[in-house]
Amino acid sequence: MTTEARIPLSRERVLRAAVALADEHGLRAVTMRRLAEDLGAEAMSLYYHVAKKEDVLDGIVEVVAEEINDVVARVAPGPDWKQTARRRILAARQVFLRHRWAPGLFGTRSSTSVAVLKYFDSLVGLMREGGFSHDRIHHALHALGSRALGFSQELFDPNAGASAEVPADLATQLPNLTGMLAEIAHDNPDSTLGWCDDQAEFEFGLDVILDGLDRLRTQ
Repeated sequence: MTTEARIPLSRERVLRAAVALADEHGLRAVTMRRLAEDLGAEAMSLYYHVAKKEDVLDGIVEVVAEEINDVVARVAPGPDWKQTARRRILAARQVFLRHRWAPGLFGTRSSTSVAVLKYFDSLVGLMREGGFSHDRIHHALHALGSRALGFSQELFDPNAGASAEVPADLATQLPNLTGMLAEIAHDNPDSTLGWCDDQAEFEFGLDVILDGLDRLRTQ
C-alpha cells in the first residue's frame, strides 16, 4: 500500500480527487469506482464521505466556486464598479479555463451552492456601492446570466468535433448564416469554453452588457 493510500479519507480529499480526475479525463470519468481506484481505497469507503455520485457533483461545484471566490478576492479594484466587475469576472473565467468541464456541470445543478451564492452576493454588493438600485441589479443579473461567473451559455452548441459550417443541402435556404459562418473563426482553443465562447467573444459580450448597465446606472 502506498503512502498516499494511508492518508485518511475525508470529504475534501474525495472531492479534490474528483476535480483532478475530471480535469484529466473529463466529467464522464468521475465515477465512485474510479475515484476509489485513484484514492487507493475501497469503493464502499467513499460512502462515509459522499452519499452518491450526485453528492460528488454537487461537491465539486462547491470546490470550483470556492476557488473562484479565492481568486476574485485577490483582484485589485478598478477605478469604478464596471472595471472592478470586469476584472473579477475575467478572473473567474480563468478558473473555468482550468476546469473546462465545469461550465456544463454548473448549469445542471438543481441546488445552488453556498459558494456560488457568496460570489453573487459580492457582485451585488459591488453594484450597490456603484450606485445601482436593487431593482436595476436584479435586471443586471438576468442580463449577465452565466457571464457573471465567467462563461457564456451559447444558443447553438454543435456536438464535439462537429463542423460549424452550414450543411451544403441547407446553404441555399440559410444564405445569411452561411455567409457569416464562412467568415468567422475561433482559432484560440486555449481561450475557449464552448463552440462560440472564446475569450474575444466573451469579452465583447461582457463589455456590451457592462457598458449598457453603466449607462442605465446614471439615468
